[in-house]
Amino acid sequence: MTRADHQSGSDRAFEAISRIDPEQDADTIVNLQGDLPTLDPELVRKCLRPFDDKRVQISTLAVPIRDAAERTSPDVVKVVASDVGTAAEDVMRALYFTRATAPAGEGPLYHHIGIYGYRRAALERFVSLPPSPLEMREKLEQLRALEHGMRIEVAIVDTVPVGVDTPGDLERARDILKPVN
Repeated sequence: MTRADHQSGSDRAFEAISRIDPEQDADTIVNLQGDLPTLDPELVRKCLRPFDDKRVQISTLAVPIRDAAERTSPDVVKVVASDVGTAAEDVMRALYFTRATAPAGEGPLYHHIGIYGYRRAALERFVSLPPSPLEMREKLEQLRALEHGMRIEVAIVDTVPVGVDTPGDLERARDILKPVN
């Protein structure tokens, strides 16, 4: 329903909100990824929680990694975050996103969940920026925002929706969503 030439899901979200809300009544936009078919609606509310802090431009979600295989899997995007200077409990500031195992040392690793909340002005700024070197290297659009000094806060949650990135993931999602007779 949006143009096929977009570089990112955020570009598609901006086109969509520009079409359906040309008067710019909506201040906050949530970009839900189509590859998360089991996303609990409560997670959308939690993604909005960081916006209680007026300084936050972009929000997203993460969950502590509990499965040892996910710690090293390049298919699991990790967020390196800190709670220094954040205004709410269970909210951290994103410092970096990576497919690598990070950070090093003792402590939790966080599995990024690909849902984003944007203040409208932040989304407009984000889509006006060119893809950044780290974004292209890691193939993670949120690095564009960080490289350009935008603030992303991460609400920590306790569940990971099923992501569909491989044929095996698709089968797993179909099994979960199969109607019960």
